[in-house]
Amino acid sequence: MDESFNTIRLGDCVAGMDALPAGSADLVFADPPFNIGYSYDVYEDSVEHQEYIDWCGKWIAAVHRVLKADGTFWLAIGDDYAAELKIESQKAGFHCRSWVIWYYTFGVNCSRKFTRSHTHLFHFVKDREHFTFRDEDLDNRVPSARELVYNDSRADPKGRLPDDTWIIRPAQMVGEMVGDDDGTWAPESLAPPVDADRTYTLRPQDLGQSFGSTEDTWYFPRVAGTFKERAGFHGCQMPEQLLGRIIRTCSNPGEMVLDPFSGSATTLAVAKKLGRCFLGFDVSKDYVQYGLDRLRAIRVGDRLDGSPEPMKSAPRTAKRGKKRGRMKKLEVAKFTQEELHSSEKRYARVQLEMTLQGVVEAFRRTHDGFSADRVVADPDLNKEFVGACSNLGLVGDARTWNMLLFRLRKGSKLSPIPTVHRTHLSWEDCDRYIFASEIAWQRMLNDEAATSLDEILCDPALAAEFDKLARQFAPGHKPLEYRWAALKLRKEAKDARSRAIVLKLPHRFGVTVSIEELTARSLPEEAGLYVLSEDSKRSRNLYVGETLNLRSRLTLNRRHVNAWRELSPSPSIFVQMLAMDCTTAGKLAWQSCLVKKYKPRLNCFELRPAS
Repeated sequence: MDESFNTIRLGDCVAGMDALPAGSADLVFADPPFNIGYSYDVYEDSVEHQEYIDWCGKWIAAVHRVLKADGTFWLAIGDDYAAELKIESQKAGFHCRSWVIWYYTFGVNCSRKFTRSHTHLFHFVKDREHFTFRDEDLDNRVPSARELVYNDSRADPKGRLPDDTWIIRPAQMVGEMVGDDDGTWAPESLAPPVDADRTYTLRPQDLGQSFGSTEDTWYFPRVAGTFKERAGFHGCQMPEQLLGRIIRTCSNPGEMVLDPFSGSATTLAVAKKLGRCFLGFDVSKDYVQYGLDRLRAIRVGDRLDGSPEPMKSAPRTAKRGKKRGRMKKLEVAKFTQEELHSSEKRYARVQLEMTLQGVVEAFRRTHDGFSADRVVADPDLNKEFVGACSNLGLVGDARTWNMLLFRLRKGSKLSPIPTVHRTHLSWEDCDRYIFASEIAWQRMLNDEAATSLDEILCDPALAAEFDKLARQFAPGHKPLEYRWAALKLRKEAKDARSRAIVLKLPHRFGVTVSIEELTARSLPEEAGLYVLSEDSKRSRNLYVGETLNLRSRLTLNRRHVNAWRELSPSPSIFVQMLAMDCTTAGKLAWQSCLVKKYKPRLNCFELRPAS
């Protein structure tokens, strides 16, 4: 997805959508001005009847062009222009799949007419046969009345799709959607509902008390009764739960959701929480700024605001038995705690799943054909990867995202993304600094600065410290070289440990020499083994190694000598060496054998053979 998405653009939506490539969006949700005189800061919501319809025809045509061939368009509109905009949408080429009524229970008082308490939601598609509708996803299904209310064994265990009349509490509404016991209430007595309060319903007949004779959504149950109402006020902001239902059902994670009239950015906020890409337009500079601030505070996988409906992936709500009446208070409390515990586990799982999806997407955008190991170990690639994770709004920081990337790689979750470039550092090149990487790695473990090489590489601060330590013993190399050498050592260590079991070290090494006495001419320009100790008797060993060139490895300048001295309180460091062809046994095998015998404290623990 283009990096210019995942934002809100200031300007007219028609011009903005026309500037996008055709087929850019998977889902468009539009909640335009209703032309009913509402006060916006930079837009006059009261124009002549035909002028409003003509304008709507233009932006609807722009929506049709910007949608993919299998894209979906949802339109929210009030009574005054619902029929006209349905016709305009069909003129643009859309096909109407559903005409949903959102009944919001707290209607707007009207003069000499029934209280306005609903909004029309049109579900349009470009192609009658090919469109996204995730009806089998359990998140988009709800328990049926047979299961939830009547405890009927014939209920479909997968649940059912919601009806086309939606009862969802408006944003920031307080009070319960229940009937009054005594027919009276006072505004000051309202309080936000607790989690156990039922603030949702599945179908109108499940909440008959909210339908009153003065409201313009009418419902007549099969068995008539006397109903009461509790109505108050509502805001014009769409509820996140309503938009969540639309976005979950009509788009897939990673797809693009567009809102031509961003306003308070609720559509974009929900899209981000549900792991979709998003783009909005608005003519108000203040609304754009508010929306961007709101989006910056959100992370992928965050919960939707408001009380959700019970979904099939959540535990069942309490059922009534054959006898009428409520459950005992103790039973209700126990059930509620179980339900809340299960819901918390589900929210945590969803957050992790969406974050992992985002990490995969960030890797896909930035890996440049390299492996996940390279993306983590290479400071330049990792900067791009971390930036992509941040732009996607993922929970966490660089350390978190890097560790999740490693987890995904180890779980073979990145296999669909091809690795076409190989990171190649030859052993001949690594021989100059691989020992420094090993020492830096083990020092950080010994000092309890980290618990593993993965932790070191995934944490930018720890990785920088690792580079600094390695540079003390083998200066002049790039961070990627130090880090990749450590990864190569870890990869080869398993085979090296196995091979070391069959090897037997020579009885005697060469003479013991202090590192101050070493000169290039005294060192053989051959492959071999060596031992560095704090005393001449090799009772306190620091490091053992094998190298392709003893002269290159052990020619130490004053800076190298000082680095070694800092590791020990001893006045000097002593070295013994043995020239031999150490390559015949395989990489690191003789070094592993030395580790087993001398037990040095600065060699990587991965090289220690089983006793």
